[in-house]
Amino acid sequence: MGASMISGVVAGMISNVLRGNHSAIPSGILWAGLVAAAISIPSSGGCGRKSGDSTVVRPESTASLAASQESVSIRSDRLLQPFDPPPLESLDRDATWIDRPVRDALLMLRTQQGEEKTLATASEALALSNDSATSNATILSALSRLPQPDTVDLEARVDRHVAGDLGSTNPIMISTSAEFDILGLTGFGLFAFDRTLEPFAAADTVTLWQTSADGMLDKVVLRDDLVWSDGKPITAHDVAFTYRVIMDPRVPVPAVRSGTDQLRWVHAYDDRTVVFFHKESLATNVWNINFPILPQHVYADTWENDPTLKDSPAHVKLEQSPVSGGPYEIIDRKRGQQIVLKRRSSWSTVGGRKVRDEPFFKEIRFRIIEDPNTSLLALKSGEIDEMILSPEQWTTQTTGADFYTRNTKVTATEWVSFHFGWNINTHFFADRRVRRAMTYAFDHDRMLEKLCYGLYAPAAGNFHENSWMASRKKLEPSKQDLDKAEALLDEAGWTDHDNDGVRDKEIDGTLVPFEFSILTSQQPLRVAICALLKESLDQVGVRINVRPMESTVIEQLTQEKKFQAYFGGWGSGTDPDTSENIWATGAGRNFVNYSNPEVDRLFAEGRRELDRSKRAEKYARIQELLYEDQPYTWLYWRNSFYGFSKDLRGYVFSPRGPYHYSPGFSSLWMPKQE
Repeated sequence: MGASMISGVVAGMISNVLRGNHSAIPSGILWAGLVAAAISIPSSGGCGRKSGDSTVVRPESTASLAASQESVSIRSDRLLQPFDPPPLESLDRDATWIDRPVRDALLMLRTQQGEEKTLATASEALALSNDSATSNATILSALSRLPQPDTVDLEARVDRHVAGDLGSTNPIMISTSAEFDILGLTGFGLFAFDRTLEPFAAADTVTLWQTSADGMLDKVVLRDDLVWSDGKPITAHDVAFTYRVIMDPRVPVPAVRSGTDQLRWVHAYDDRTVVFFHKESLATNVWNINFPILPQHVYADTWENDPTLKDSPAHVKLEQSPVSGGPYEIIDRKRGQQIVLKRRSSWSTVGGRKVRDEPFFKEIRFRIIEDPNTSLLALKSGEIDEMILSPEQWTTQTTGADFYTRNTKVTATEWVSFHFGWNINTHFFADRRVRRAMTYAFDHDRMLEKLCYGLYAPAAGNFHENSWMASRKKLEPSKQDLDKAEALLDEAGWTDHDNDGVRDKEIDGTLVPFEFSILTSQQPLRVAICALLKESLDQVGVRINVRPMESTVIEQLTQEKKFQAYFGGWGSGTDPDTSENIWATGAGRNFVNYSNPEVDRLFAEGRRELDRSKRAEKYARIQELLYEDQPYTWLYWRNSFYGFSKDLRGYVFSPRGPYHYSPGFSSLWMPKQE
């Protein structure tokens, strides 16, 4: 989600969803309360530069929506309890309001770049091969720059790559990085965060953001020139309505509900003013108010009848042609092939008056290509303009003229980790000794050096060592030790009782062989890593079946916890609390059924601690406990490795990559052809 970035509402809270083929979060509006990584996940705004005067009269009155908003029934089987918000006059009289930042992300980036030295011209950088740290720094310095006036081709189309299809176009159903990327451009939100993961309200959608001195209230005043793609006004009532939908336990939105469920209430006092009421004064409140927004006039009559938001004829129709609140709208969708977005004029022009700068691209076509070899061929031929490169592609397949004729490549640090996840509710992995044995059995060095070409750093837990919340004990990355693996399996009772070469154990009177399946996406690197796990476990008498499948299937099976093990990854959340959704007992993305009361306690204490240094100690201890319990076998941190068309400019990286912060994708542009 980001301001002046492209109305994206998918990041902060999001925590980044990185399962299956997915990598990190979106670009554009960043919804920060979704989850940590995995695809962790931001907010709103437009692609443009600084907006002009925002005092534009709304196209129509919203009195009827305001009147109907509070009539929505609150059922006793829901997560919400009735709440009678006090009058706004009394809040303003009694609260001490502290102004919070409302920013234009592109303007901030332009200011920052004005203080940086450019190492080369664009033409000089495009003539380089990226074969050293120096050339990489030069390319990034020259090609990350925002455009000068009248240099952008505003009629350009960019062809982006995604490795998996959308599960849904409904912004509150968001879960995968493909959804973050696309819905971050079409969705509406109020908040964003910059490349240092610091939050702010998006200037393209908000005029005022204040927090009460006691931390129990946040007040936001929306701009008066916001409209949905169907022409209806976007109001504070949409925000309050969406909160109630998210908090309906029948609505399957665990990612978005994470953090949002820590709010006491959200109330719209008029078309523009919304107040968020918190249950407690928490360090995480700044993220809990950041969630995607639905158009109330579209869903008010459909939500109660079909809380799945997908099964009814009305929702099926909306899935294909959703109402957009961001700078782009979906104009074409061919499942498994492509999604095409078009810049909507009603984002930048309302009531005949220009209120925001236009996004830099007229169209964005997302090409769905799951196979990375096919993707690379498409990049080399000019069919797509950008893609994530695998270690093999970076090292051996993007060094010649067939690549550099049309493209260049860059790398930067990114906090995305990958792992084997062990389902603790199976008889194979309930015992911590077995999970630790899996970690000791795996040939980590071979994976890093041979399969990852030495480009990735080993991971030793859920927080990147450069982050403020990581353990300072410098946890040692895992190494293969077959003797320790066998000893731990023996201790756990998994021995070869029938001498058939496979370990087994008597469970409920039946001798059960240690043979299980692991789910992985069809990407070659991930399949190869799982194949290496199979080879490693063969040496200690454990059998494994590698099951490659489409990422959408993996997503469903992991959410339903219908698996024994899986290969996946998470990107960084904006705050360590976003990962509670992964590790707390019974949490929505706790796919492996992990439970540790001390971890639960530390998460609760961490969000209540307002001193960052003291918070860091609690999250560091969480990382140490996870390291001891090994619900995952952590494998590596995947840096950003991207191929970009030579026509593209403006890519800037963060711990969440080039897109999943603000301005993120919104800073990319193409120059006018001379």
